Amino acid sequence: MNSTNTTEKVRDIQCTLRPLREVWLKVGLEKLESHEGVAVKALLDSSATGLFMDTTFTKEKGFKIEKLKKPLLVRNVDRTMNAGGAITHQVECNMFFKGHVERARMDICNLEKTELILGMPWLAAYNPEIDWEKGEVKMTHCPPIYGKRKQEGKEKKVRKTEKDKDKEVLRKLVPRRFWK
Repeated sequence: MNSTNTTEKVRDIQCTLRPLREVWLKVGLEKLESHEGVAVKALLDSSATGLFMDTTFTKEKGFKIEKLKKPLLVRNVDRTMNAGGAITHQVECNMFFKGHVERARMDICNLEKTELILGMPWLAAYNPEIDWEKGEVKMTHCPPIYGKRKQEGKEKKVRKTEKDKDKEVLRKLVPRRFWK
């Protein structure tokens, strides 16, 4: 094969691939005080330095907010100061995603059209498997739950009774509306 054909093939491949620039997750949030569930789309953002919830969304959905001891300055991706000003409050809630459940603290700030951002601390802690082309996220590298660690790269043989017990425990922890 000559170099011209190789270049043409690469060009053809690049033209047919549609790069995905954003990955969104459908997550469930549960208010700690009322156990009320709220479904939300969360943006994965590796350049974000925390977990963030939009100010307007927080108020509209009635989340209980906690005042921070010291305000935190907020810079946008382009390094300009956020129009909403400093972060002065945060929210604590339970977050559910594809069988994964966690207690999360999110800083409240002006995100405009985005309701929730899961930044680098979340990505580093859970190290999800992300298919950027399809926009799919799998929670295959979660930290150990109940002292059991998933065996990566190996098929784990588990008796049916143990699986049933695990399902029962999860159903007790996860509200019915998030079982899917």
